[in-house]
Amino acid sequence: MSEENKNQYSAASIQALEGMEHVRMRPSMYIGDVGVRGLHHLVYEVVDNSIDEALAGHCDTISVIINEDNSITTEDNGRGIPVGIHEKKGVSALEVVMTEIGAGGKFDKDSYKVSGGLHGVGVSCVNALSDHLRATVYRDGKIWEQEYERGKALYPVKAIGDSDKRGTVVTFKPDASIFTQTLEYNYETLANRMRELSYLNKGITITLTDKRNKDEKGEYIGEVFHSQEGLKEFIKYLDGNREQIIADVVAFEGEKNGIPVEVAMTYNTSYSENLHSYVNNINTHEGGTHLSGFRRGLTHTLKKYAEGTGMLDKLKFDISGDDFREGLTAIISVKVAEPQFEGQTKTKLGNREVSASVSQAVSEMLTDYLEEHPDDAKTIVQKVVLAAQARHAAQKAREMVQRKTVMSIGGLPGKLSDCSEQDPAKCEVFLVEGDSAGGTAKQGRDRNFQAILPLRGKILNVEKAMQHKVFENEEIKNIFTALGVTIGTEEDSKALNLSKLRYHKIVIMCDADVDGSHIATLILTFFFRYMKELIENGHIYIAAPPLYLVKKGAKRRYAWNDEERDAIIEEFGQGANIQRYKGLGEMNAEQLWDTTMNPDFRTLRQVMIDNGGEADRVFSMLMGDEVPPRREFIEKNAVYANIDA
Repeated sequence: MSEENKNQYSAASIQALEGMEHVRMRPSMYIGDVGVRGLHHLVYEVVDNSIDEALAGHCDTISVIINEDNSITTEDNGRGIPVGIHEKKGVSALEVVMTEIGAGGKFDKDSYKVSGGLHGVGVSCVNALSDHLRATVYRDGKIWEQEYERGKALYPVKAIGDSDKRGTVVTFKPDASIFTQTLEYNYETLANRMRELSYLNKGITITLTDKRNKDEKGEYIGEVFHSQEGLKEFIKYLDGNREQIIADVVAFEGEKNGIPVEVAMTYNTSYSENLHSYVNNINTHEGGTHLSGFRRGLTHTLKKYAEGTGMLDKLKFDISGDDFREGLTAIISVKVAEPQFEGQTKTKLGNREVSASVSQAVSEMLTDYLEEHPDDAKTIVQKVVLAAQARHAAQKAREMVQRKTVMSIGGLPGKLSDCSEQDPAKCEVFLVEGDSAGGTAKQGRDRNFQAILPLRGKILNVEKAMQHKVFENEEIKNIFTALGVTIGTEEDSKALNLSKLRYHKIVIMCDADVDGSHIATLILTFFFRYMKELIENGHIYIAAPPLYLVKKGAKRRYAWNDEERDAIIEEFGQGANIQRYKGLGEMNAEQLWDTTMNPDFRTLRQVMIDNGGEADRVFSMLMGDEVPPRREFIEKNAVYANIDA
């Protein structure tokens, strides 16, 4: 092609990509990303089809298998995807569903009243992003099959046998050219989602099997998820590590204004609010109208009851909506025929009609419960009064933090060694354990864009602390001030303002030992409970300092785990000297820069929340008051931990 033709912008320059080609070229538009999260999202999309069959009343058993080669097989006992010839396309309906974006029964209100997933693009996207996919359908007394490579059918749908079964089996292998980061499925990630789906759709049995691993008996690792009580059991699972203050879970299930609504809630002794909302099984972690409806119904009903009992008469200040939600764990699940999502990640419900339905359901549920359980009602109101008093104290402590934060550079924490760059997108701050490591990090950093904030010892465990104690803590005040964020507005005392965030990379850098892990967990607990938006927006990272330095003569190599160490020793041969780093302070500034801080060579682990409910449960278990669940967790996972003498 001539240089002149190259520079021409004409009709020939416009690429008209077919649906499946567009999915392969822009996969993140369809599944979010092509990393770990996107890889697992493929499974969710296929399972969502089976769940939709269950919602329509045609399926009660779903099986998910992680095969030895990390391919996935899902099977359900639904009606089976139709295989007859599609009137407009002239090929089997199965082929249309599997190879065309926007094809499927989700758009036919007679077939599916509600559905999750991507509403008609899910399974075809999975097909487009798979190296190989095989669909087997049990329907009309026969077994039908078709295979595909990267979204294209290898042959027409054909009958391969007879069977009285019914249902759909899909086996797919993700395409390595798309998912370049990893092709390995995480069992726990899939288990958490399958467990969640079983609670959200009571009566359905979901089996997860991992054929890559076997237990002591030689059987494949696996679990069966089944719930008879639905959200009530979900609440008990999430709150299993907390001390309850009321006798039972308060629950509602019914239809309000044509919208199916399920709500379950309980109160515990913690100081955090844990609300989890779902629309058609999709976790709406940005909330939306169903969540605002829940909050309005809860506040209005409890406040009316509390005022009627006279228990608020002695309070010298107004009570707020936050006070009614301290120590509350609740799940709101609605089924909406045509959900309208908004927000950056499309997980915020926008349907206005849903708010009134949920508010009405919550009001009826709570009114009945408070009248029938006067002792629990009194306990809840007492908890609310204590929360209001604590909030009042916390407001004064928070104002001190705000005043310090909004000051000029001169008001920054004395221990902070700031960077010279002014653009937050280019800046990063390292939260470093102790003054010794902090001093080394200050010497080794690039002063242009790297800031260092040493933290003295172990910060406060916010899981066990009242809010005003958190804001009074010196190390936590320093973190707020250094980051430049503020907390609390007139509308929401817990709202986080990130408009003046000074660093877009916040790196937790602790020693590679048990104490370092504990400190990192304390810091993560603080971010999860008080600055969750920083995690959700991808600002939080954990540094990975090496565990070993292997030397032989002039040769020097770092190792981040025992396997790497052993490989280096084998490569160097006899006479290799091994140095085990107990802490960051044992490295000199040059070593710390080379291994842990240099963007060209370091390893940073970005902190992400795959499942908000499970993250909440784990933090409350690890950092809360209940010892037995924590001991059980440690015993179960000790085999994976590096314990230092």
